Amino acid sequence: MQTLISVILPVFLIIGFGYLAAWRGFFSQSNVDGLMRYATNFAVPVLLFRAISNLDLAAEFNIALMGSYYAAAFLCFATGMIGAKVFFGRDWEDATAIGFVCLFSNSLLLGLAIMERAYGADSLTGNYAIISIHAPFCYGLGIAVMEVMRARHTSKAKIVPTVLKAMFSNALILGIGLGFIVNLGNIPVPDPVTHAVNLLASSALPAALFGMGGVLYRYRPEGDMRTILFCCFVSLGLHPALTFAFGTWSAISADNMRSAIVTASMAPGINAYLFANMYGRAMRVAASTVLIGTAFSVVTVWMWLGVLP
Repeated sequence: MQTLISVILPVFLIIGFGYLAAWRGFFSQSNVDGLMRYATNFAVPVLLFRAISNLDLAAEFNIALMGSYYAAAFLCFATGMIGAKVFFGRDWEDATAIGFVCLFSNSLLLGLAIMERAYGADSLTGNYAIISIHAPFCYGLGIAVMEVMRARHTSKAKIVPTVLKAMFSNALILGIGLGFIVNLGNIPVPDPVTHAVNLLASSALPAALFGMGGVLYRYRPEGDMRTILFCCFVSLGLHPALTFAFGTWSAISADNMRSAIVTASMAPGINAYLFANMYGRAMRVAASTVLIGTAFSVVTVWMWLGVLP
């Protein structure tokens, strides 16, 4: 119970405050859009740039950690996609969007905040290693599969350019890429720039969490509840369970296990809706799963924290 109060609730209180402000009209939807644009296009990419540029890649880019998390993520994508097709009768494009909902954990806005609250700022290196390829992996997989499905009706020659354009116009991926360039190139960053980066990065998580509350108010539950609950089960239950099994099998360290499980146990993030919206597929299911999954994760994350070393 102490973990629930001291670690999880402060994060969800910020989200709830944003939801309440939007609900009561104190923070308009245009304000929410502006705040989320600031957070996702500027502050969060700067946060990722700072983290990746300072990350000890040789020490933290652990193959067993990455393999445990991303093998589980891929299986959840396949489970969501096939389940949507077989159990709920969705076409393949809808099924791909639903698979993406099951794939894309809120590793950044919720994962970092909860991990820091639970284990301290020094525990985030494993999370940053996972996050460093999270957007490229998830968007690359989702866009590639969606374009393959759509290519049944269009030219297959357009698949690779479409995938690359969608990935490298994403601000999060650009921030990560610049971080890798500075890190691998051992490029010195001047002190004034470092201080400015620190100031901007410090605003990222609070702004994004508050804005996320406003976004969740806009996309209140709608759509097929059975499909939504299926997505919640895969995201909140199957993903961390598979990650735990793979991590145990590969004997990753306790610190890496914490990073992997906390990240895997997060509800689907706003990017799940953005992906669905980009293709105009399963948007109601995606938005409702983000909202309901985030609410459920108050309990499920507490449970997973309870079994971690």
